[in-house]
Amino acid sequence: MLSIVKSMGLHGLDGYLIEVQVDVSAGLPSWEVVGLPDTSVKESKERVKTAIKNSDMDFLSRRILINLAPANTRKEGSLFDLPIAIGILIATEFIINNNISQYAFIGELSLDGKIRKSKGVLPMCIEAKRLGIKNIVLPYENAKEAAVVKGINVIPVKTLRQVVDYLNGVEEITPENVDIERLFNDNSKYNFDFSEVKGQENIKRALEIAAAGGHNCILIGSPGSRKNNDGKKITINTARFKL
Repeated sequence: MLSIVKSMGLHGLDGYLIEVQVDVSAGLPSWEVVGLPDTSVKESKERVKTAIKNSDMDFLSRRILINLAPANTRKEGSLFDLPIAIGILIATEFIINNNISQYAFIGELSLDGKIRKSKGVLPMCIEAKRLGIKNIVLPYENAKEAAVVKGINVIPVKTLRQVVDYLNGVEEITPENVDIERLFNDNSKYNFDFSEVKGQENIKRALEIAAAGGHNCILIGSPGSRKNNDGKKITINTARFKL
């Protein structure tokens, strides 16, 4: 049986759609992933098989072929574990859901069936919204980041079993919601700023730009220039500062 599950990949800072096509058929047990997968994607075999077994579901010995489309784009990372597992469970009829085309899935699986945090979720959700995907299922730890994107339902999950029960209608999961206005208001008040620094506009501007980009900066000057006490250069990690 063939199943098609949507997922999202990351190319630079841009998300893009990936179709996880899973075909499960009779024959000698085998597992093959095509579509330019990297090593971490190929290693999903053992993670997915063990996660399904440890989630109290049977992993049937079948011939499994997985295609990650588009096939001309290299697929990197372990975030395809969850959509691959969902595709297999749909193809083997452990999951019955007629609206699966309205969902996208992101997440790495642990051997015990837990879903681990993924990187780059925000641009993926932005692209999913642009493509008209209504729901995105992703790790619980990424939910608040993803919920910043309005117009798409962010479904936070902790385990593979929870995803299966949700798709089968056994369990309800409330979509994550973030109050963006309150978030920005809470993060706009700081104990330290440049309000008491007179002049030095160029230096303050340089530090602001470095902090905004999370870069380091080096202060160099003679003794008495108010950078430190011994006249040596020092490095400031501006990633710790908030603007």
